[in-house]
Amino acid sequence: MKFELVELLELSGPKATIYSAYLEEDEQTLFDTFLAENEKDFKEEVLSILDKIDKIALKFGADRMFFKENEGKLGDLVCAIYDSPDSHLRLYCIRMGKTVIILGGGGFKPKSIRALQEDPKLTIENSKIRQISQALYQKIKDGEIYWSDEMTLNGNFIIDTNE
Repeated sequence: MKFELVELLELSGPKATIYSAYLEEDEQTLFDTFLAENEKDFKEEVLSILDKIDKIALKFGADRMFFKENEGKLGDLVCAIYDSPDSHLRLYCIRMGKTVIILGGGGFKPKSIRALQEDPKLTIENSKIRQISQALYQKIKDGEIYWSDEMTLNGNFIIDTNE
């Protein structure tokens, strides 16, 4: 997998920096794809997710109350933006402390299923963000990506896991 991490300037704020990833074969970020796929059928839920991201970036930071944690493997920081009980959308992300979020993709999650593995689309989207998390962790460990201050990442944001 090859991807580029990009800051979403229009979503970032004084309390949290928001990123997403361009996969090599895609023309838009994972988050932009999520929006495009869901804005027609789930307009209110997309607006609710954008409102939560806005609150995170501008007021509260990436407080735990906004996330459903442990949506990946133990310790990979993969979670989902917490959905309201009547919501049908799941948006996967990586929560790095209270100041950085990397938005991935997601999709429709029927209330009739309990685990993401029961839905092929959610399984794929979750797998992508887990792979990004693993690669990002390795780049941080190697010193190729680092915290430039307590709210932003810096370094080489083009990551190829095939190298």
